Amino acid sequence: MTTIDDALARDQALPDLDWHVFPAGTERDVFRAPSGGLARVRLGDPDAPRVVLVPGVAGSKEDFVLLFPLLAAAGYRVEAYDIAGHYESVDAGPQHLDPPRESYDYPLFVDDLVAILEEGGGPAHVLGYSFAGLVTELALVARPELFRSLTLMAAPPATGQVFRGVKHIGPISDMSPHRAAGLILWGIRYNLNRTPPGRIAFVRERLGITGRACIDDVVGLMMATPDVADDVAAIDVPKLIAVGEQDLWPQAQHDAYALRIGARVATYPTGHAPCETAPHQLVRDMLQLFAAAQ
Repeated sequence: MTTIDDALARDQALPDLDWHVFPAGTERDVFRAPSGGLARVRLGDPDAPRVVLVPGVAGSKEDFVLLFPLLAAAGYRVEAYDIAGHYESVDAGPQHLDPPRESYDYPLFVDDLVAILEEGGGPAHVLGYSFAGLVTELALVARPELFRSLTLMAAPPATGQVFRGVKHIGPISDMSPHRAAGLILWGIRYNLNRTPPGRIAFVRERLGITGRACIDDVVGLMMATPDVADDVAAIDVPKLIAVGEQDLWPQAQHDAYALRIGARVATYPTGHAPCETAPHQLVRDMLQLFAAAQ
């Protein structure tokens, strides 16, 4: 059997790369969000429909380097930003809120995302990666008019203490957020997923900048995830759950969560980061989702 879809072959041929480098023409700025200055990158026609990509805990906008040229070439204005406390947004945080707060919490991340979406003057296609999937769901419930579609990429398909559902470590995950964060960071630093040299070098550099207190707070938030599935299901925008076959959470949990919220599921032969290892397949499925929102 032959197929005209060569997305898998393109993904399998991806080389190692310098993850600092965005495509030519990418614009950089600092967005003044409620929590402070957020480092942002944007590419594509400013008048085109927007796609906003939100990275997860210990991540950054660079996680989407491979998606940028594909989405811009498809006729979209694509943007991503470092969430508060992370990488080039490391100085943003609860101390800048009015009134100031002591810890990072869901409203901080949701309010920052809402502010970015409001700046565009109309609804956007939004992708939330892992922890940011939870943030985007909360933002969708709070401000549905700001969304054209929602993609949850490798987001926890659970509520409450979501690490209990993680493969292998679930039974030992009931610990303090600080200890759980330490376990997660150890696995990243020691490259348990065997990511290529260029990628792991960038990830280690990024971890040296991102604040540990912020990561502890976010892990704590993920250990007390609210159940908004019914509210998300009630909002009539196209939804996609995009995951790798070797994701942290079992496929059956993603499938069950998709049924709860009325989402389609796309599964790729990869792990927790389809944006890194399956970008052509991911963008193919996102474009199908976007077409359903027209």
